[in-house]
Amino acid sequence: FRDPERVIPEDEDVLVSPADGKVILIEKVFDDRFVKEHVYKVSIFMNVFNVHVNRAPCPGTVTQVQYSPGMFFSANTERGALENEACALTLETRSNRKIAVVQVAGLIARRIVCWAGKGDRLMRGERFGLIRFGSRVDLYLPQQIQLEVSVGQKVRAGETILGYLP
Repeated sequence: FRDPERVIPEDEDVLVSPADGKVILIEKVFDDRFVKEHVYKVSIFMNVFNVHVNRAPCPGTVTQVQYSPGMFFSANTERGALENEACALTLETRSNRKIAVVQVAGLIARRIVCWAGKGDRLMRGERFGLIRFGSRVDLYLPQQIQLEVSVGQKVRAGETILGYLP
């Protein structure tokens, strides 16, 4: 699997994309599974041609790694996001904000790998896992974030700025 080096933005408040792909959804939701608060949900679809390595969107300490067995529906649907095999990584930032990054398996991509464990300290852009042959990554972000991406935009893991934390 390809794993190119990336130029990670250095601004302290910046949040970068955890995956290569295309933003397919941005919505305000109440997340009752990971961060348990009102958030922005940002979904990135990774096709088979994208780089499959996932990176931390910001510096933080891993407070939870939650693997969920499931189905293998198409990952670019909400049914796939809710019912497919997934691995959720919850990070706590220095400002005590919680961010969840959820690797979702798909129709073709049926192998999620997460190298991070509870208590690990990740740096912005640090590799934490991969989804073999692409799929989907869902982010659950504080509503106070200043988003800088839009639906349909192509993003690169570790490089594309998704937004700024206050």
